[in-house]
Amino acid sequence: MKPTTKVAKNYKHQQGVVLIESLVAVLIFSMGILALVGLQAAMIKNTTENKQRADASFIAQEQLARVWTSNHTSLADSAGQIDVSDQLPNGLVNVIVESRGLVTASVTWQSPGQDAHRYQASTYIDSRFTD
Repeated sequence: MKPTTKVAKNYKHQQGVVLIESLVAVLIFSMGILALVGLQAAMIKNTTENKQRADASFIAQEQLARVWTSNHTSLADSAGQIDVSDQLPNGLVNVIVESRGLVTASVTWQSPGQDAHRYQASTYIDSRFTD
């Protein structure tokens, strides 16, 4: 009878081990899932920022093209500020015409809770070609 008593004692010492192993496995699995969710959130944020940067580049180039093809009597008439908040969050385009035909389109935008961003494009436009 002694061997059965020893087995019963060992069995009593191991009660709950499976439960602890299961809890540790669930904890590790949960941490892995949380890491994946965090990675996905970071990817979505980066993708949104990259799209906004590409949109800002397009808007700036589009404004430079409008100045180039405008029928204004002078380049200075093309200068001004344009609201592009329908394309970028809190987006503004500032077109500046400097001496010798230097035209700069500066796009600024800011997503809620984020830092402000700015994209700037410049070109020289000879006033002989815009008249």
